[in-house]
Amino acid sequence: MDETLLTAVRRHAEFHSDAHGVADTPIAGLATIRATQVSELQYAISRPLIALVVQGSKRVMMGNRTFDFGAGDSLLITADVPTVSQITQADVSTPYYSLVFELDPAVIEALALEMDIAREAIGAPVRVEPTENEVANAALRLMRLLDRPAAAPVLKAQLVREMHFWLMTGRHGPAIRNLGMAEGTAHRVARAVAIIRSDYARPLRIEHLAEAAGMSPSTFHQHFRSVTTLSPLQFQKQLRLIEARRMMLSDGASASNAAYAVGYESVPQFTREYGRMFGASPVRDIKIAQARVYASA
Repeated sequence: MDETLLTAVRRHAEFHSDAHGVADTPIAGLATIRATQVSELQYAISRPLIALVVQGSKRVMMGNRTFDFGAGDSLLITADVPTVSQITQADVSTPYYSLVFELDPAVIEALALEMDIAREAIGAPVRVEPTENEVANAALRLMRLLDRPAAAPVLKAQLVREMHFWLMTGRHGPAIRNLGMAEGTAHRVARAVAIIRSDYARPLRIEHLAEAAGMSPSTFHQHFRSVTTLSPLQFQKQLRLIEARRMMLSDGASASNAAYAVGYESVPQFTREYGRMFGASPVRDIKIAQARVYASA
């Protein structure tokens, strides 16, 4: 069958996308994204992943850096870093489509051992490069596997491993390979990030996080910022605010209930910090977001 990655992504996205344009797949960590209009700003702390854009274009901002990319490009995020993103080119006749593939440090570590790769500098946690043919072909084989449910349990691990291999040997390779270094800085910081993600509503215990990362508190602070671009406290704060926004927009929670649920003890403090991050008070921000949803329905 003569099929392109765009065709495969479009077919899955059109049949399985939820209200936000996300369509998960039976393959863990693999999903498609679809949008039929330019989006509002999206705030997130993403896990390490690569996004292959196959139609339309997008902008991602991290700190003071801005990345504009489109069809044929791949966005790589190698650490849990806060990003602001926006789909910048999409309409009903030519929707935005992308394929998101979460990176698995265990698979990367196993491949790195077989490939006998030396440790390299971490570099920037977000970057954009053209998608190589080998990566696109491996992604297409993964998407085709969705149409073969009997074969998926047998072949998906092999194809996921192949996808990682081509990514590790391509333009994004040096950054991805560092995720597989068992005692590398990125891997050790990731252990602390996992704790913050699971316990974000609780008070932060730096000594506990530093111990999990196998570092002294001062060294941990330094390396945590170098990997995530934030201090541990800033990371927790942004994670709390992003989760509170999701609760209000998707679950209909009130501002006060969302504030307490994510760990704030003071609603006024929550309101101030929310306004600094999102540019509007919680109530006003959610009204604006809901109005956009209704307008596009």
